Amino acid sequence: MDRNNILGFILIFAILAGSFYFLKPSQDEIKKEQQLQDSISRAKNGQQPLADSLKIAQATPTVPDSVLLTQPFGASSVGTEQNIVLENERLIVQLSSKGGRVKKVELKGETNFDGSKLVLFDGDNNRFGLEFNVPGKAVKTNDLYFQPQGQGFTVAGSEAKSVTLRLNYAADKYIDYIYTLAGNDYNLKLDVKAVGMKDVMDVKSQSMLLNWQTTLLQKERNVKSEREKSALYYRDVEGDVDHLSETSDDDEKLEKSLNWIAFKQHFFSTVLTSKEGLNNANLKSTFMTEDGYVKTYQATAELPLATAADSQYGFSFFFGPNKYKTLKAEGNGFDKIINMGWGPMSWINKFITVPIFDFLDGFNMNYGIVILILTLFLKLIMFPLTYKSYQSMGKMRVLKPQLDEIKAKVGDDNPMLLQQEQMKLYKQAGVNPLGGCLPLLLQMPFTLAFFFFFPNLFELRGESFLWVKDLSTYDAPITFPSLFGFIDHISLMCVLMTITTLLTTWYNNATTAGANNQMKYIGYFMPLIFFFVLNSFPAGLNYYYFLSAVLTFLTQVLIRQFVNDDKILAKIEEKKKKPASDKKSSFQTKMEEMMRAQQAAQQNKNKK
Repeated sequence: MDRNNILGFILIFAILAGSFYFLKPSQDEIKKEQQLQDSISRAKNGQQPLADSLKIAQATPTVPDSVLLTQPFGASSVGTEQNIVLENERLIVQLSSKGGRVKKVELKGETNFDGSKLVLFDGDNNRFGLEFNVPGKAVKTNDLYFQPQGQGFTVAGSEAKSVTLRLNYAADKYIDYIYTLAGNDYNLKLDVKAVGMKDVMDVKSQSMLLNWQTTLLQKERNVKSEREKSALYYRDVEGDVDHLSETSDDDEKLEKSLNWIAFKQHFFSTVLTSKEGLNNANLKSTFMTEDGYVKTYQATAELPLATAADSQYGFSFFFGPNKYKTLKAEGNGFDKIINMGWGPMSWINKFITVPIFDFLDGFNMNYGIVILILTLFLKLIMFPLTYKSYQSMGKMRVLKPQLDEIKAKVGDDNPMLLQQEQMKLYKQAGVNPLGGCLPLLLQMPFTLAFFFFFPNLFELRGESFLWVKDLSTYDAPITFPSLFGFIDHISLMCVLMTITTLLTTWYNNATTAGANNQMKYIGYFMPLIFFFVLNSFPAGLNYYYFLSAVLTFLTQVLIRQFVNDDKILAKIEEKKKKPASDKKSSFQTKMEEMMRAQQAAQQNKNKK
């Protein structure tokens, strides 16, 4: 099997695998179809649409009962919501007296794709509270009214201030939420003190339940990509980090105690850290198909009750960007919520790409220039492998006439003898038929590593270059009504990348004598397939692939000027005249073993 056939099988497999993965129905499309079928079914049965029935249910008012005031926490069951605003250089946090929860978080200096203020969540899109039983009642603090024990504040620099929200049961029995915010920080500290509550709770209670739920609001232009790059992450007390599915609804019940839970959106996250640990956690992630929404996350966990009358729990909220440098500085494994790829690709991004990118970023250049320099640098590192690859391809090219002679002499009826004669020629000429493939395969992890690096690179968000307004999403100078449900725009950067790749393919075919016709067609077919795959990917990624294709083409043209086929052929002929060495390469040894095994199997078959 020659190099072209091997490459052909690899490329065909890549095309089929890519087609199945990228062209499958998205979770959004499946949900929309299910909602449509449910609505049709309800209409046939004479029922109202589900959305209307929910509106009717929500519109039904709850009438306060005087008996309610005599129940546990009865006085806290009614009240007027008060909002307390805490502010520093990075955050504007709004607390609500109803539930004592964080109601709204705005990140300063950041905007949504449409230019509006970036709000992580607002109103009932974030619910946070404790749940426990007292005799005769199940208590949910998220529905009760806390009493603020102070006012809102603004802090800066190293200054830090606190405010307390208290949920009263009695004068000596209450729950305090103590929020502390320091200047120039993404973290909001929360200390929960349950004073005298051990005597109030049901005697069977050994823990309280923490219930946290958030609905993510759309912040990026490509909401489909935003949904698929958002996931619920968690870290257990042993330091292992994992996450629920990014591309489908998912839930998981965990036995190990957790150190933190992260409600990750594409470029921003809310991370809840617990000092005491979160036990028996139940995590759930649900796709949302409504316009303006991304996903809903829910996490419940048990908080053990202290043996004494009072219990105290230490929490911290991180509200900030998924910027690798920022998360790395936070420590506690926060940086692992950024998907840098797996295996070698992750190592390449963490230990090569990120340091180089951070170094270039320190010069405050436009990110288009940074990507250009990064691409040039990596191509320079890869040049020895590229040159070796073209040398091997040149040797195979000059041997093509001799290989054709062998094929004509032996014929196609005896593939075993044909392989043996070809291997004999390779051995005499000192040529490895896979010599041109291996250097290219060694470069593949670098190419794939950027497939993870650029789509998750926070620094590109909102950054413009040439006609591209935002390098973190696709550029769309041409838009039109959706075709076949998956394409509604043309990315110019992706078009340039595709054209350059096709040009490189044409040049390779034109300079490779007797190239396999099937390989020619596949070479032209693949860039067209990947155009539809990458059309909705970030312009920064397509810009890198465009630059890489241009530099590859220029490198090929340059090397072609120095790789002289006549000189290569002369060296091969000279080598063939020398006495054959008994030493064999590992490749030749394996190939001969395979041929002997195949020959033995064929002989056994003929005997039968």
